[in-house]
Amino acid sequence: MVDVISELLLPVLIVVILILSQSIKMVNEYERVVIFRLGRLSGVKGPGIFLIIPFIDKAIKIDLRVVAIDVPKQAVITKDNVTVEVDAVVYYKVVEPGAAITQVENYMFATSTLSQTTLRDVLGQMELDELLSERENINKQIQELLDAYTDPWGIKVTGVTIRDVALPETMKRAIAKQAEAEREKRARIILAEGEYQAGERMKDAANLYQGLPIAIKLRELQTLAEIAREKNLIIVTQSQTIEAGNVAALSQAISGKKEQ
Repeated sequence: MVDVISELLLPVLIVVILILSQSIKMVNEYERVVIFRLGRLSGVKGPGIFLIIPFIDKAIKIDLRVVAIDVPKQAVITKDNVTVEVDAVVYYKVVEPGAAITQVENYMFATSTLSQTTLRDVLGQMELDELLSERENINKQIQELLDAYTDPWGIKVTGVTIRDVALPETMKRAIAKQAEAEREKRARIILAEGEYQAGERMKDAANLYQGLPIAIKLRELQTLAEIAREKNLIIVTQSQTIEAGNVAALSQAISGKKEQ
């Protein structure tokens, strides 16, 4: 009798061990399991250890970590009819595992495809200058649109980054010419501004010398001293006594004219 019971217990024990091995599940902290019981959504389990009913429950594992999608290069025609190739990176994560399984067939493929179409739609409404200079605003706009589209799927788009904008060679040459012309314009404006300021200073100096004739003589002597440092010129000037007399006579004549 004992032998019969032992022979019956062994298969039962094996079956129980098999059932328990299929019933006990474990997932990591960043994972969740969506349970379907007889085809109906039963709930979400995890993280840690949990039990399911073998052959009745179906478990689908979902990763909750942020996923990066490399959006391939998209040929985009901008608002000013310039063809460019743009690629980007989209970052998203699953926040509602049940919706990600029940609301869309393949949430990863759907998010990737939606990212490509949204990128083309948004960039097609902008001019080339906006595309090159307003990248932060464009990234934010694409992120908001993707987040709104994927919200019913239980997906949160955390970031969008435009990685590269490839321009045609003809457009690169045109932009280079435009930048060169802009720099030339700024250089001419700076030069003209310098000439204007120099002219203003020279006018002030002329007015000063007109009121003080002796100052122009001092300036002349200073200039001669600067030239003399080179030691390779011979300078012939009027006699200092005669020049000083001329300056004194001119000053006296101006003073007499003012008194009259």
